[in-house]
Order: sequence, then structure tokens, then C-alpha cells
Amino acid sequence: MAETETAVPLSDDILSARTGHYSVLMGLIPYVWPAERPDLRLRVVLAFIALIAAKLVTVAVPLAYKGAVDFLTGSASGDKLADVSLLAWASIPAVLIGAYGLGRVLMIAFAQLRDVLFTWVAQRAVREIANRTFRHLHELSLRFHLDRRTGGLSRVIERGTKAIELIIRLAVLNSIPTLFELIFMSLIVAYYFGWDFVAIIFVTVVLYVWFTVKASEWRIAIRRELNDADTQANTHAVDSLLNYETVKYFGNEAHESRRFDHSMERYEDASIRTYTSLAALNIGQTVIFTASLTLIMLLSARGVVQGKFTIGDFVMVNALMLQLYQPLYFMGMVYREIKQGLVDIEAMFALIGQEPDINDAPDAKDLVTARGDIRFENVSFAYERERGILKNVSFEVPPGQMVAIVGPSGAGKSTISRLLFRFYDVSGGRITIDDQDIRSVTQASLRRAIGMVPQDTVLFNDTIAYNIRYGWPKASDEQVREAAKMAQIDEFIMALPQGYGAMVGERGLKLSGGEKQRVAIARTILKGPPILMLDEATSALDSYTEKEIQGALERVARDRTTLVIAHRLSTVVHADNIIVLDKGQVVEQGTHADLLAKQGLYAGLWERQREAEQEHDFAALDVGDKPEDQSPRVKAPVD
Repeated sequence: MAETETAVPLSDDILSARTGHYSVLMGLIPYVWPAERPDLRLRVVLAFIALIAAKLVTVAVPLAYKGAVDFLTGSASGDKLADVSLLAWASIPAVLIGAYGLGRVLMIAFAQLRDVLFTWVAQRAVREIANRTFRHLHELSLRFHLDRRTGGLSRVIERGTKAIELIIRLAVLNSIPTLFELIFMSLIVAYYFGWDFVAIIFVTVVLYVWFTVKASEWRIAIRRELNDADTQANTHAVDSLLNYETVKYFGNEAHESRRFDHSMERYEDASIRTYTSLAALNIGQTVIFTASLTLIMLLSARGVVQGKFTIGDFVMVNALMLQLYQPLYFMGMVYREIKQGLVDIEAMFALIGQEPDINDAPDAKDLVTARGDIRFENVSFAYERERGILKNVSFEVPPGQMVAIVGPSGAGKSTISRLLFRFYDVSGGRITIDDQDIRSVTQASLRRAIGMVPQDTVLFNDTIAYNIRYGWPKASDEQVREAAKMAQIDEFIMALPQGYGAMVGERGLKLSGGEKQRVAIARTILKGPPILMLDEATSALDSYTEKEIQGALERVARDRTTLVIAHRLSTVVHADNIIVLDKGQVVEQGTHADLLAKQGLYAGLWERQREAEQEHDFAALDVGDKPEDQSPRVKAPVD
């Protein structure tokens, strides 16, 4: 029986670390035999019983076949058909043939019962492991996600979840019972034909398994190449499609096509070698088994001629050998599929085993934000040891006040927000909120206490309502709309045909930059945190829109501790304190008026921005430029 195979791409070049196959198998046991689910354990037991019953019936079927043949050929117990009454002649073969037919039905029935019973266990295992992987990805630190490639990572999860059920089914319900079937058949052959026949079967099994293992090991190396090529192709495709507009801006469609085709060329070559090696494996297995079958048939035929065996024996040994081929073939397939499945799942388990860079302390407690006082005390930080970002930065954000951080590009402004959220831990010094070191509190409680409006707003490919409600999933429709009103976006939403049910597209591409930013502001308003972080929150807005929502932001920030990271200095002129960063150090701080009076770095930045804005205003008047389109519509999606 020739095996067919679907080229399922495996492996991944994102995670070079691989877990051991034994560790993977051991890691699956708790999901197959879950301690907290006695009902699923019972299903495993019942499925195993059904499988053993199917094996026993499988072994018994050739016996009924032999009895019918012997009776019909007149060789049963040496009797002649003429000596048997007409009633017996009609009834005995009918019973034997009926038993043969019933046996074949029971074989399938028990096998299907096994599958039905075990499906509950297998699917729960798939769900649990997939969910565990998904949760773990969100637990991993920002450093991991900055280095990841989304297309390749999604491929790891997809292949791993597909392999879980395969491995569980084959390893748990089939491998050991198949050995029992081989033993049962060997005993029957020994009883009817002698141990010399069993010796031939034994040699056949050893050669078959040896060849299958060797060939499968050879094929695994090819399979890994297939996986790597598929992962690379998928990564290129996803990356290119996510950056559709950039591809169009530079007219690089042909370049992207060549990159993708190069990856697919590798996949094509590996896929051809995979199928070729599969054909060689199938041919080799067939040669080994057919040689054994031919030898046994010759020996049994000689026994019939010599009067040692009956015609029924000759037929039965053929049926037994053909049925022996099934578990032999299955054992070879089990080995190959488990090995290939382990290649699929090992990267997924390596991903689960990836440790986060940032962990809660063993004795971490929830953050208590009575006032919301933030302090940076001699904070130093470097993404890489050779390149320091922050150097002994100290400042305070008093409760209920707004403190702005400004400075040239690369001064370390956005790093401060990442440290406050504890995406990274400081290299030196400490950050406290209400005198609690943020490294001593749980990350979940820390992030609950801080509301963030980032510079680059990315929305979920869902409705506007969903994206606003993301700030507080339990919020009512009225609360969602109230937040939208405060963010100055309710009027725009209500003018849409679908209103709050309008889809925003992947990464919010159907909305303009200003509209996305106001959705982000609305969901932060809905979250209602005691501490507010605005990371250049109006950078995507034109001057007209910026002025519209600046008042809303000031109302939201009222009575909240607010840290603003600003590129446009005009947005922070009313801040209680402005901290000026340069090359990772605090060089100035004070109110807007104080800093202008110092005629330092801040005053220089302010003057340059004023000049740039005046030039822009004059240019806009020359070309008839208008503020950002405020028409109530959702932009057409990118095809």
C-alpha cells in the first residue's frame, strides 16, 4: 500500500533553539491524561478498550475466512462435501461468511468508536496548548516582539497545533495496541503453520522497521529544509502585504515578487525532494514486505501439496500476511508522522519555553496608587551595553500635575515611557510610583494604573466601538459614546453609515491618522487610569485638528498625574514642568516661560519650530491648502 503525503511545512528559522523530542512527548502527557478532568480520563480508557477490541476482531476475521474456504473446498476435517447434508452445506458456510462480514464491520465500528471517544481528548489538548502558547506570547517581553517576524511566528503556531492532535492520536492510541496485534498474529501463525513462519515474519518486521527508521531520518533533514523555505516565504509575503503602501510608493512590486519567488523556489526544490524520498521509502517498504509474503506463500503452497495444510490454510496465511502489513505499514507511518510532527511542534514548545526578560518578583504585590506621584531617581538604561540611552535621569511628576518631556530626536524620550510601563528594567537607579519601586509590584497592576496614547496608534481589525471599548471591555454603549464625545470623534462616527459598527480595517487603515489618534484617546479616556501617558499623542494631527482635541486632552488630564512626551512644543506650553532631554540627560527643566528666558536648548527648539510652522502656513496659503479632511467617511480599504 503506497503512502500519500500532504506537504505540510514545518520548522522555523525564527526560533533556532529546539527542544528534545523526548521532552516534547513528556510535555504532552498532562494534556492527554489531565488530572483535573476525570471525564476525559474515562474517555481515554474507553477509547483504548475499543481499540483493543478492534484488534482482536481483526485477528479473528481470517479464521472465519479459512473455515469457509475449507468447508467449500471439502477439506475441513478431511470430510467430503458429498458426505455433508444439504442443510449443513447451506448453513455452515453462511454462518462463517456472515461471521467474516460481521467481523469486518466490527473492525470499522470499534475503530470509529475509538476516534469519537478520543476526539474530545485530542481537541481539548489542541485548544489548551494553543491557548497556552498565545498567552505566553503576550507574556514575553517587548525585546522579543521587536525581534520577531509575524509571518514566521504565525506559521510556528499553525504547524504546531496541527501536529499536536496527530502526535497524541498516534503515540497514545495506536503504537502499543499495534504491537499487541503483531503478537496476536504471530501466535496464530505459530499455531497453524509453525515457528519457521514466525521467524520469517520476525525478520520481515526487523528489516521493515530498520529501513523505515533509516529512511525517515534521511527524510527529516529534507523536511526541515522544506519548513525553513516555507517559513521564509510566508514571512516575506506577510511583511510585503503589511507594507503595501510602501511597496507602491517606491514601485517595487517586481522586487517583492522576486524575493517571494526566490523563497518559493527553495520550497519547490525541497518539496520535490520530499516527495521523491517518500516514493523511495514506499518502494523499499513494498519490496521488503512483498519478498516476505512471496516466501511464505511458497512455503504454504508446498505444505498444501504435501497435505500438511488445507486450501483454507493457504488462503488464511495470505489474509494474515496482508493484515500483518497493515500494522507494519502503520508502525512505519507512526514513526514517520511522529518524527515529522515533533519537528512541527518542537519550535512551538521552544517558544513556550522562551523566558520573558521581565518577570514579576516572587513577592510582588499590586500597585497602590493613592496619589500617583512618579519619580525617576538616577535612572540609567541601555538597549545594548555599548550604547547608553539614559544617563542618571532624575525628575518627579507630582500628583495631579502635567510634566512634559521634550528634546531632540534620539534624546531618549520614548524610552522613558517604555521604562515606566516596565517593558524594560532600568540598568541603574529606580522608578517609583507613590514610593513603590515598579520592579516590586505586579506588571498587571502597574499597567492598569497607566493610560497610554501612543505616537503610532495601531487599531484592531474590528469595529470602532470594539476599538474604543478595548480600554474597558465591560463598558456600556453609552460609556463608549461618552468617551468618543470627549475625544471629539463622536460626530464623525455617527455620520458613518454603520456608525460605531463601522470596521476600521487592518491596523486601522480605513481611518486617517487623526481619526485613529482620537479613537486611541477615547479608549484611554474609557480606561480612566490615575496616571496618563501621552507619547506625542497629537503628532499625527494637523494644526487645526490638534487644537480641536488639545482641550479635550487637558480635560482628561485634569486631576490626573500626566506625563507628556512631546515633539511639538506648542502642545506643552501649559505644562506644570517641562523637562528637556539631550543625549539621554536632563539638561533643563522649568515652565515654558522659564525655559524661554534661559535661552538654552529649549528656546532654540522653540524658535526653530516656530519658523518651520510659519513657513508651512505661508506655503499652505500659496497652494490653497486646507486643514485635514473632516468629512464623515471611512476611507476605502487598501486592496
